[in-house]
Amino acid sequence: MPLSSITTAASRLDLAPHAVHPWGPGRAKIEPGAAPGGRAVGRLVLVSALSPTPAGEGKTVTTIGLAQGLARRGARVCAALREPSMAPVFGIKGGGAGGGRCRIDPAADVNLHFTGDLHAVGAAHNLAAAAADHALHFGGPPVLDPRGVVLPRVLDIGDRALRSVVTGLDGSGVPRQASFEVTAASEVMAALCLARDAADLRRRLDRLLVGFTADRAPVTAQDLGVTGAMMAMLRHALWPTLVQTLEGVPVLVHGGPFANIAHGANSVIATRLACEVADWVVTEAGFGFDLGAQKFLHLVTPHLHAAPEVVVIVATARALRWHGGAGLQATGEPAPDRVARGLDNLAHHVQAAQRVGVPVVVAINRFPTDAPDELAEIERRCAALGVPAVEATHFADGGAGAERLAEAVEGAAAGPAKLRLPGTDAEGFEARLSAISRVFHGSDGARLSPRAAAVLRRAEALGLGDLPPCIAKTQYSLSADRRARGAPTGFTLPIDDLKINAAAGFLVALAGDINRLPALPRSPAFRDIDLVDGEVTGA
Repeated sequence: MPLSSITTAASRLDLAPHAVHPWGPGRAKIEPGAAPGGRAVGRLVLVSALSPTPAGEGKTVTTIGLAQGLARRGARVCAALREPSMAPVFGIKGGGAGGGRCRIDPAADVNLHFTGDLHAVGAAHNLAAAAADHALHFGGPPVLDPRGVVLPRVLDIGDRALRSVVTGLDGSGVPRQASFEVTAASEVMAALCLARDAADLRRRLDRLLVGFTADRAPVTAQDLGVTGAMMAMLRHALWPTLVQTLEGVPVLVHGGPFANIAHGANSVIATRLACEVADWVVTEAGFGFDLGAQKFLHLVTPHLHAAPEVVVIVATARALRWHGGAGLQATGEPAPDRVARGLDNLAHHVQAAQRVGVPVVVAINRFPTDAPDELAEIERRCAALGVPAVEATHFADGGAGAERLAEAVEGAAAGPAKLRLPGTDAEGFEARLSAISRVFHGSDGARLSPRAAAVLRRAEALGLGDLPPCIAKTQYSLSADRRARGAPTGFTLPIDDLKINAAAGFLVALAGDINRLPALPRSPAFRDIDLVDGEVTGA
């Protein structure tokens, strides 16, 4: 059955017609003031996962499937998702618009460019970086130190050659060491996603730290006089985009920070809007519970109407086999003994969520190759942990395959959710960081390298030492060592470096071998993407 028009979808949410702007086939930008007001705040469900394999475990598919399952049970639902980055689309992981019968429409457009928001974020970010080099070339004001510039440039493609570069070598600029990061890690992206409105975004961009003078005085975007132009470039990027799932459930897509190197959630603006127009809101936090969900709870929830009432942790037998010691190529073959061993990883995430105080449901994203005894073992372990584990076949069956999951979520939401966030009462940044890592990573605490400690002292001198941490680390392990599968213990989280993200409102703690610009793999996904008879294939 063809989907209804996007304006009809908007009317089902009672969005004000004047605030709904069609923006191409199957999508509309939603400007501020679209919510009718006077409605009770919707119930928020946060979808996360166990530590994934490189192939991903279907978190976005489950988010969409759950939303469709709730809708089939008669609920008024709106999902809120991040916009995919083209770096993984062309690299190793593929698109981020769902799959099977749980996709956003139009999926290929969502994966490639979409409404241009990521380009606007990248351009605004790079304008601030260009303003820094402009000040260097003309000698200010302010007078930047070439060695003190801290703002990298960004792009939305994985490109290892640009991770570390030297600029200004042709004599037209001041030669200096520079770098690139992926747009999803941009501080402008984080500021956009955490801002409550345009005025809040402007205040955040004013604080964007560009560099330092020779006497270590900070230089911001406001000092360079570039904030206004950045706001102009981000005018429409501030508006969430409304699309639909294949079953016609409304979805607000907005913002795209990664969870391993950024905070990993869609925008506060989109999630708050969804809560204003729907009875149930399903959103996701990138990668495992130790990454995206931890950051959602600590960094995003304070800006929302309410905290999540239920956490759904997505698990697959494939990932459990991997955590139980199977090689990546063997994870598609039944191995009950490996699943049993790998369940320590899932158990850790469930127990971390329980310690935070939010009811938990485990969604078993079922694959055709899963063996019944593997699934039974997952359910037994979850029962021992006191949480329901529900098999779901939404990839193949759409919302019908997630109705049991939806019922379990409704039941879990009947219980109280009282957030108890670790680290909030700790004294000092390192103590807060250690408290978070002990609960979410199972570590013995965190340790700052001399380099990270020096950056922390600089942040404290700027009055920013009380900003919360945003931990950047591998998604493939609870630890900072991607080779350590399962639930490693007896380790300390090594913080090799810190980045001051004053606009975002946090300090990025870089743990272990983590890079903020992805590289293309040996067999990149772009080789399978094409335009055939006017239609995109492979994306």
